[in-house]
Amino acid sequence: MKCLYKEKKLDLLALSSVPLVMTLGNSMLIPVLPQLASQLNISAFHVSLIITVYSIVAILLIPVAGYLSDRFGRKNVLVPCLIIAGIGGAISAFASWKLDDPFNMIIVGRILQGIGSAGSFPIVLPLVGDMFKKDTDVSAALGLTETSNTAGKVLSPIVGALLASFLWYLPFVFIPIFCLISVLLVLFLVKTPKKQMEEKPSFREFFAGVKSTYRKNNKWLNSIFIVGCLIMFVLFGILFYLSDILEKDYNIDGVYKGALLAIPLLALSLCSYVAGKKIGQNKNAMKIITVIGMALLAGSFVLLRFQHSFIFLLSLLVFSGIGIGIALPCLDALITAGIEKEERGTITSLYSSMRFVGVASGPPIYAYIMSVSEHLVYYVSGAASILALLIVMLFIKPEKEKKTNQVKRVPRLV
Repeated sequence: MKCLYKEKKLDLLALSSVPLVMTLGNSMLIPVLPQLASQLNISAFHVSLIITVYSIVAILLIPVAGYLSDRFGRKNVLVPCLIIAGIGGAISAFASWKLDDPFNMIIVGRILQGIGSAGSFPIVLPLVGDMFKKDTDVSAALGLTETSNTAGKVLSPIVGALLASFLWYLPFVFIPIFCLISVLLVLFLVKTPKKQMEEKPSFREFFAGVKSTYRKNNKWLNSIFIVGCLIMFVLFGILFYLSDILEKDYNIDGVYKGALLAIPLLALSLCSYVAGKKIGQNKNAMKIITVIGMALLAGSFVLLRFQHSFIFLLSLLVFSGIGIGIALPCLDALITAGIEKEERGTITSLYSSMRFVGVASGPPIYAYIMSVSEHLVYYVSGAASILALLIVMLFIKPEKEKKTNQVKRVPRLV
């Protein structure tokens, strides 16, 4: 760990700002969505599109950004994308400030933010993997970046609600400011690994390598992709649901609402940090911890079906946050350690795309579910969590590959 905290300390600090900024730029809008719907005079479904269009664009472009980062260098993709995200935030802010009917231009700004986000946090994962040779260092560093991502989720409800308490569009204004800070940190503190400066293969050779890697590992990769998608679907869907009921059923809004939303996310963030530090390079431990996390997530929603008073709801959502928090660094580490550096950017970008599928689909689907039945929210969340648990248990089997591929530096998963 000496290398991790001393030689690469500033690099990790700068890179950790990226998921923090990207999460703030999206998640801090969740607690103010009811306020945005009121100000813009739009339905709950339409306001959910402010989150969804951002994620849909990212889904489509993350694989492109992953390829470009493998081909031309992580930093050469990361910095321009952060700038594009900042421009998108500025457009949304200007439209909210000056236009009488700003919804369409807000969506345009969010589309640009989605383009920027495609080449931001998804590029951080393979870049961290490039920076370290030891799997233990990679796992710990990924734990820090995932913690930064979840810390953004903790801060975002409070920051978003606080800003909106002054002006409803102020969260949009701060997005370009956050992006500028991250751009400066990455530009001046992140040193590109020397390996990225070597001659790169042609597109045909590169694509053939990625295709071969995916074909050999598709079973466990697809499993992790689906689990990542299900986790983010439940997380963002429940945050959308909780934001709505706190205001409508309990008359809680503003910073107080943001603080309540942050409680389960704080549990998520702390557990993500601890898990990232403890898992090391033990892939069997990664699977076991992920199983425990998904069991906590599923069990929380099973219990919520029978009792969902306010205190009980908040308490069990904390357990849900713990489950998600310990699972995410394990999924990140399994992919990063299981894929060679040459194709790592593209493969991890596919994983990030699937996570964004969950982010994009959660709010609109939960908006529809909420209009049908509150109990259906718990049924759907529980079913998605149980499905994730079964996939991890049945299809991610690192112990078998250890027996068959002992000669390889990085053992691939089944």
